[in-house]
Amino acid sequence: MATIFRSLSYRYQWLYDSITRLSALAVGGEARFRQLALQGLPIKRDTDILDLCCGAGQVTRFLVGLSDRVTGLDASPKAIQRASENVPQANYIEAFAEKMPFEDCTFDLVHVSAALHEMNPEQFQRILGEVYRILRPGGIFAIVDFHQPTNPIFVPGLALFMWLFETETAWQLLQRNLSQELENIGFQRCDRTLHAGGSLQVVQARKKL
Repeated sequence: MATIFRSLSYRYQWLYDSITRLSALAVGGEARFRQLALQGLPIKRDTDILDLCCGAGQVTRFLVGLSDRVTGLDASPKAIQRASENVPQANYIEAFAEKMPFEDCTFDLVHVSAALHEMNPEQFQRILGEVYRILRPGGIFAIVDFHQPTNPIFVPGLALFMWLFETETAWQLLQRNLSQELENIGFQRCDRTLHAGGSLQVVQARKKL
């Protein structure tokens, strides 16, 4: 069933958006969810930002309100088309996250929202390495994604959502220590906060100077 619902949600943008809005109620609504990983970050108009796996630009539209130098990257040509229509203020590149066409030390901030759980273990590690490569020293990798709930009340809801809409890689993420894996790559100050009964994690990790 996950394959059916997942396929439909990616095929029909209105369905994907509806599911997101409903799920985001657990953290105070979609606008707050989209900006969870950006809280407290020192973003200026000249901050070079990459919205990694940008989708249809759901977070990109908030990023362009903070910086004039925002790039969205996604492997899906349909997503890039939608993002460029929804948020024309940003630049867009169609490419795979595990092999990004950027020079070393290009960005001050790389943001990714609810996308790492889509990646198999090999992709996952390659993406972390790629993000480290393209960040400038002191740059920040801001992540929001699933986490094993710390409040048992949230376990059934997350399990049902994942059973309907996600694949095995999402379940695997629940078993990973994302902060530790980032530190193993070389990131420092991997600050993590939990939301929605622990079912969502926000990690802000800095590349060493």
